[in-house]
Amino acid sequence: MAAFHMLRQIWFAFAFTLVTGLLLPFQMVAVWAKRPAALRIPVLYHRCLARLLGLSVTVDGDPAHDRPLLIVSNHISWLDIIVLSSRGPLTFVAKSEVAGWPLLGLLAKLQQTVFVDRERKLKSRTTAEEIAGRMLAGHAVVLFAEGTSSDGSTVLPFRSALVGAATAAMAADGGAAAVFVQPLAISYSQSSRRVAPWYGDMEFFPHLLSVLRAGRIETRISWGAPLVFGQGSNRKDVTHRLEQSVRDLRATHDTATASVTGQAA
Repeated sequence: MAAFHMLRQIWFAFAFTLVTGLLLPFQMVAVWAKRPAALRIPVLYHRCLARLLGLSVTVDGDPAHDRPLLIVSNHISWLDIIVLSSRGPLTFVAKSEVAGWPLLGLLAKLQQTVFVDRERKLKSRTTAEEIAGRMLAGHAVVLFAEGTSSDGSTVLPFRSALVGAATAAMAADGGAAAVFVQPLAISYSQSSRRVAPWYGDMEFFPHLLSVLRAGRIETRISWGAPLVFGQGSNRKDVTHRLEQSVRDLRATHDTATASVTGQAA
């Protein structure tokens, strides 16, 4: 078994290097030239990574086609980025530390991630305006509203500050009359929860090796009904409704999973 895991690690390292080496130059040029391919190449890239990592994704519902669109989600692992990005073009909001991570920071920048300094609240307005600009440009922006990742057993309270990007999108020159805000729930199967969550002070590479040893990670993403954030909408009230929707989506999935597990037993 140890030899098998070693071979899998070697194969992943080889395939990851190959795929990254092939697509990275194209993404660099697409971002520099501001071509539409800059949104499509990451989808192909993350689909390749999902297969290499053994990610099995089940999808409930559909992402909204309306724009501007802010997607508000819970957060469990770095795997969430691959899971979501493999389904379609998305722009993510991440903590500023990610920008300095070896290789991963470069990949995040090339996916045109919006970086936020959570320790400097005075920058929240600037970040909200940047998110608003991306939304007005047609990007579907994903905000992990808990502000951190969790162990996957529950949904942490949502922070409302960056949901204010919806207000910024309406206040901008040539801004939107309203913004669509869609809740999204991410969850992992009971067996995968022993491996998939990445939170606290966990180190990345040991966690990656655990994922590779698992061989298969089962995850589910559930899209909720979009809310309309318009003139007069209260940021904190909308955030609370989004949080409750994500909790309900998670509860529905957990109940269904428990039922299937009980029937199998």
